[in-house]
Amino acid sequence: MTSRQNNGEGVSVQVGDVVAFRLRAHNLTDRRPVDELLDVVGACGVQNSPPGSALLALHARVEGVTRELVDHLVAVDRSLLQSWSVRGAPLYFPTVDAPVFTTGVLPATEKARMHLIVGVEQALAKLGLGLDETVDLIAEEIGAVLPGRQLAIDELGRELAERIGLTMPIARREIWSAPGPYGARVPLGEAVVHFCLRILTLRGMVCLAPRSGNRAPFVLLDEWLGGPLPHLEPATARAELLRRYLHCYGPSTRKDFAAWVGVRTGDVGPWWATIEDELVAVDVEGSPAWILAGDLADLQSPPPTCGVRLLPPYDPYLQMRDRETIVDRKRHRAVWKTVGDPGAVLADGEIVGTWRPRKSGRRLTLTVETFGTLSAAVRTQLHGEAEGVAALRGASAVQVEFEGLSNR
Repeated sequence: MTSRQNNGEGVSVQVGDVVAFRLRAHNLTDRRPVDELLDVVGACGVQNSPPGSALLALHARVEGVTRELVDHLVAVDRSLLQSWSVRGAPLYFPTVDAPVFTTGVLPATEKARMHLIVGVEQALAKLGLGLDETVDLIAEEIGAVLPGRQLAIDELGRELAERIGLTMPIARREIWSAPGPYGARVPLGEAVVHFCLRILTLRGMVCLAPRSGNRAPFVLLDEWLGGPLPHLEPATARAELLRRYLHCYGPSTRKDFAAWVGVRTGDVGPWWATIEDELVAVDVEGSPAWILAGDLADLQSPPPTCGVRLLPPYDPYLQMRDRETIVDRKRHRAVWKTVGDPGAVLADGEIVGTWRPRKSGRRLTLTVETFGTLSAAVRTQLHGEAEGVAALRGASAVQVEFEGLSNR
């Protein structure tokens, strides 16, 4: 154990303790039984972009995961739900936990909600509309457009925008219907609807049905589930979201939590104030942070992590904001790109490289770029993990190619 008391001002821990604690919280120390899959998803949600990445993230954490199982939980059992959530990203979470990942994400003020959907403010100002006012307009019309249907965002946005435009005074309608700055031939009003649908997902009105080809269709949530979500007071939902975040990403700060949710640091008061009495201060090699009091013992005595995992792009573990904790700063551009992130190779608790898949027919090729020399044992385990990824990608054969300065 490397933690120690810090002159009565709290507990001081090393970065290695933090990494080990987070790996365990993210279920990357040992794979969990398949009947605990929903618990794993509920830890902090699992992002599903690019499509299919959630399946790979679950494979890294749960024994015996198959595409058929996940499809059944989403489309038939409906105990697993997909909706836009933190950062406006499509997230899988247990249906029973849906209020945490919808209501719990929704900021308490209109100004903070505007920060969550950056890009719409200028359009609303041009229209002379407020955000909440606009979302209410869309909510009034969606019940006439979406019942009994599954519509991709372009289809849904177009129909809603047309109906809303008809309710507007002529001068505003002309602005609403005119081309906007968001894309070729996309009217301003239609783009505004696209932005505001994020708020409707957090209100629990719509969610995402399973993909059909390249379409990710929206459905009315109460139709999809056969009833509305259980009610949870906003303060209660925010408190639980912050607890789950700190359990997976702690010790952490208001700034890093804000970035994870997708709001500004000054907006997180309504979350933080709900559980301040549950938090303890921690010093991480000179940097102050906070952790749940109930997690302090585990942080001070984290278990070792062994084995290899192939984490997909945007894996929950890679979503931490203090990236230098898990990857040397000089490697950040290799792991986190502006567009098209690769996956990450996790070996014995350390990110040791990146990987990209390439499928040709029934053969999957994984190109692994390493940050250093990999041991024979790690390479053997990596090949085993690659076989699991290939099966999930519908491939019957897999080849692993290594690149990197130490392997050329």
